[in-house]
Amino acid sequence: MLNLEQIRSLLPSEAMLEPPELPYKKVGSGKVREIYDLGPNLLIVASDRLSAFDVILSRGVPGKGILLTQLSLWWFQQTKSVMQNHLAADHDRQLEEVIGKYPDLLPRSMLVRKLTPLKLEAVVRGYLAGSGWSEYKKTGKLWDHELPAGLLESSALPQPLFTPTTKAETGHDMPVTANEAKEIVGADVFDAAREATLKLYDLGAQKATQSGLILADTKFEFGTDASGDLYLIDEVLTPDSSRYWPQEGYAPGKPQPAFDKQYVRDYLETLDWDKTHPGPELPTSVITNTQKKYIEALEYLMK
Repeated sequence: MLNLEQIRSLLPSEAMLEPPELPYKKVGSGKVREIYDLGPNLLIVASDRLSAFDVILSRGVPGKGILLTQLSLWWFQQTKSVMQNHLAADHDRQLEEVIGKYPDLLPRSMLVRKLTPLKLEAVVRGYLAGSGWSEYKKTGKLWDHELPAGLLESSALPQPLFTPTTKAETGHDMPVTANEAKEIVGADVFDAAREATLKLYDLGAQKATQSGLILADTKFEFGTDASGDLYLIDEVLTPDSSRYWPQEGYAPGKPQPAFDKQYVRDYLETLDWDKTHPGPELPTSVITNTQKKYIEALEYLMK
């Protein structure tokens, strides 16, 4: 794990959309990450690709993979007292042995245990925003959670709520009720995931508050080992998986300035685009400002 100055010094001028060829078997390719099989472990390499509305855009954000990886590693350290995670034992040394010949990939890579991901996105909301605000306006609830009348956009919820979604391989993740989620993963696993999600959100929200931020909502992913034990996996509390707002100037009743991809989504909403592939090419100003928002989030949290 690197410190802020080291991270800044490694940010490239050009986005890495595809990592170089590696002598390992590739077993997965996501919107951002490439996954390789290394026997007992997996190697995850984060590119600088940028997606919005489930479409990978033609231009990436230089260094985004480094920023996301290093912030996740930082959060794995902060959360290990709450939840075991998927990082391989003696992570930094082992990672250096595996990928040290590729110095450009080292700060954007993680070496992790092989686990079985839950077919559920563990979403937790502390404030009304995004799809949660849309749902509240339509129904006065957050899916199967009753809420008081008269809440405003960006209002704090009476308490953080676990609002899981499906984990779709293609298309959009869809909200599910607690009973539907239990049918997907089983009641015991659902209860464990909900408890872990709320504890992790509480820790993240406290640390965000200490840094001058509000953690409005986030999503976690979990996996299980052969014994059924639950682990925190993927990325953790990054601007890609979380909605961070500055405390300064916060006021319910309107959208808040954010350190996530909402800036890109807002720009794309001004275009005549049907949100299908291929996406429009982002102007340099949007790419530059998006990078600044990611960097600013790290500066708040890791200072």
